[in-house]
Amino acid sequence: MTDFAWTREQFHIPLGLIYLDGNSLGPMPKATPARIERMLTEEWSEHLIGGWNACGWMNMPMRLGNRIGRLIGAEDGHVVIGDTLSIKVFQAVSAALQVNPERRVILSDRGNFPSDLYMAQGLADLLDRGHELRLVNPHELEDAITEEVAVLLVTEVDYRTGRRHDLKALTRKAHDMGAMVVWDLAHSAGAVPVDVAAGGADFAVGCTYKYLNAGPGAPAFIYVSPEHADHCEPALAGWLGHARPFAFEHGYRPAEGVERMRVGTPPVMQMAALDAALDVWDKVDMRKLRKRSLELTGLMIEEVETHCPGLKLATPRDNDARGSQVSFRSPNAYPIMQALIDLGVVGDFRAPDILRFGITPLYIGETEIREAVEVLARILRGALWDHPKYQLRKAVT
Repeated sequence: MTDFAWTREQFHIPLGLIYLDGNSLGPMPKATPARIERMLTEEWSEHLIGGWNACGWMNMPMRLGNRIGRLIGAEDGHVVIGDTLSIKVFQAVSAALQVNPERRVILSDRGNFPSDLYMAQGLADLLDRGHELRLVNPHELEDAITEEVAVLLVTEVDYRTGRRHDLKALTRKAHDMGAMVVWDLAHSAGAVPVDVAAGGADFAVGCTYKYLNAGPGAPAFIYVSPEHADHCEPALAGWLGHARPFAFEHGYRPAEGVERMRVGTPPVMQMAALDAALDVWDKVDMRKLRKRSLELTGLMIEEVETHCPGLKLATPRDNDARGSQVSFRSPNAYPIMQALIDLGVVGDFRAPDILRFGITPLYIGETEIREAVEVLARILRGALWDHPKYQLRKAVT
């Protein structure tokens, strides 16, 4: 049973701050500095290059991959850590295309995160074999899966609205049509229960700096199903994805299983932070987390609609169709969010008109929700957002 009072104590939240942006960058676990310090003072400084063997650095991508695998329902040994989410999207889509060499359509939806679409389009252009990135509205995705589709690339939770796709149903339809499926779990891992094995995912990718709280720039992960793990061909044939990296062969031979999806040198310091963050997740029941998330997102919707009638709900009311965030629309969304942040309530803005709030039960409760809405209502009643300092666009919104 998950103890949310205990999990709350595991994170550093600055005094007086209500943090509703863990769906963009999770807060720091209190254990992280000591874990990184140990890596620096007991591992790197004392072992130097010997740390790759003595401290297990080389095996960290698989060891941590297995820990994340528990959160996403993966078979043991089928998740590996490394590189960025965009790189992992590129790897997954390119490998999936090789399974359907006669098909030319990569299908996704207009609610998908732009980086996924950029990588898919870039891959299509690079291959120069007539591949098409076909985009439809999110609710039209299932009907758009036809026998033309080679790969379905879908992010489970829409980054703007929090709308949640039924990945199992989409995957079932795609497989019936002979298509491969890549799940992007950037807004799912650590937010909602995920089961890549039972859901039939061919590939899945995700990041660790959002709900998993591994810190800015933390590495991504990739899952490859047992059906494909020993046969998929990595488009990025990196040194550490080689069967015998230290044989220094001129020709590439892929490693066994998901390890062939390794590319560059593991980011050991970032993985040390991830290691510390996962210590908290080892004590979390995802079903209980989901129940709590729905309670809190439901409360957020109710409170805003009661006290801030000028905002329009962008997130589905249906529990099954909602991730772990709540979004509202306003033509003044950007300055409203800047005013909120200035008054100690941190969410974020997503163009063109979205106020977005991540609801993370590990450290957020009813009190924070009610207080945040109280501040929001005060800003709207007094038009406090209508100040020149809140209109100035920052580099990161």
